[in-house]
Amino acid sequence: MTAKLNVVPFVSVDRMMTLVHHIGIERFLMDLADRLEDDFRRWESFDKTPRVASHSLEGVIELMPTSDGNHYGFKYVNGHPGNTRDGLQTVTAFGLLADVATGYPILLSEMTILTALRTAAMSAVAAKYLAPRGASCMALIGNGAQSEFQAMAFKALLGIRELRLFDIDPAATRKCAANLARHGFRTTICKSSMEAVEGAQIITTVTADKQYATILSDNMVGAGVHINAVGGDCPGKTEVQREVLLRSDIFVEYPPQTRIEGDIQQLPADHPVNELWRVIAGIEPGRRDGRQITLFDSVGFAIEDFSALCYVHERILETGNFDELDLIADPDDPRDLFGMLMRSPAAVAA
Repeated sequence: MTAKLNVVPFVSVDRMMTLVHHIGIERFLMDLADRLEDDFRRWESFDKTPRVASHSLEGVIELMPTSDGNHYGFKYVNGHPGNTRDGLQTVTAFGLLADVATGYPILLSEMTILTALRTAAMSAVAAKYLAPRGASCMALIGNGAQSEFQAMAFKALLGIRELRLFDIDPAATRKCAANLARHGFRTTICKSSMEAVEGAQIITTVTADKQYATILSDNMVGAGVHINAVGGDCPGKTEVQREVLLRSDIFVEYPPQTRIEGDIQQLPADHPVNELWRVIAGIEPGRRDGRQITLFDSVGFAIEDFSALCYVHERILETGNFDELDLIADPDDPRDLFGMLMRSPAAVAA
C-alpha cells in the first residue's frame, strides 16, 4: 500500500496498540532490536547532535532530530515525574519522519508507547553484547510505566525469565508483577533495592524522579554483573553512585549527550567511556571476561527514535494500519497557495 503525497499517514495511540498486537509484542521488540542494530552499524551515516532541551522545575521538554541523508526524523518528548500525582503520564511523545529529497513528511506517529518499546529494545540490544553469558535473572528497580517493557525485551532477546522487583511504591511493584504474570516470568517482590540485586546477573534501574539519587550503591554491585541504567537521563538526574561508575566499564550512545544527561555527569569530562555503536559494529569488544562490571548509561538518542519510526512506517504501509491526516496544502498550481485559500469552500461560505 502506498500513501498519497498530499496526506500524511498518522499512527494514533489506538493504531499503535493495534499494530503491536497484530505483530505480537515480543516479535515487535525483536524486529525493532534488529533495526536498531542495523542502524547502529551505520552510525557514521547519521547527523548527530545532543537533543534540544527546555528544563523547568517540573521537568523537561526535548526535541530529538537526526537524518541519514534519505530520511529526516525527530521526536518531541517530555519528562515530568510529578505528572502521576495528577493522573498524567510522566513521559509523552510524538514523532515525525520526512523524505529528505522533497521535505515532505511521510509519517506522524504517537511515540509514548513507541518510546517505551524502543527504550526497552535498546536496553536489551546493549545487554546482548555486555551482559554475562547465560544470564537468567534480572533485578528491576523502579516499577513504573517502563518496567514491564524492559522485562519483555530482556525475555525476548536474552531469555530472562526470573525477575526481582522493587519500587519505593509497593503499589507500583504489585502492578508490575500482575502485568507480567501471564508472560512466563518468575517474579520475586523485594523489600529493598539491596534485596532485589541478590543473585541477579543484570541490574536494571528505571526510576523517574528528577534528582541526584543513589538507587544503586557501591556495596550492592558485585563482580561480573551488567548494569542497565535507564532512569538517569537529564542534567541533575542520576541513579548510580559515583563509586560504582569508577569500578565499571561504561558504554554510552552519544558521549556529548550522555556526559550532560547520564549518570556519567558525575565524572570528569574526560573520563573514558565506550561508544556502543563501535561494539555493535564489531570494531571494539563489549564484555571481555566473567568478572568485568559493565554499565550501559542509557539516556536515549535520536537515532533510536529514527529506527523506531522507520520500522513503524514500513509496517503500516504493509498493513494499512494508519489514518490519513490532511496536513499538506496541495494547490493545483504549487505557486498559487493564495488562490487555493481564496477558492476554498470555506471562502465561498464566508
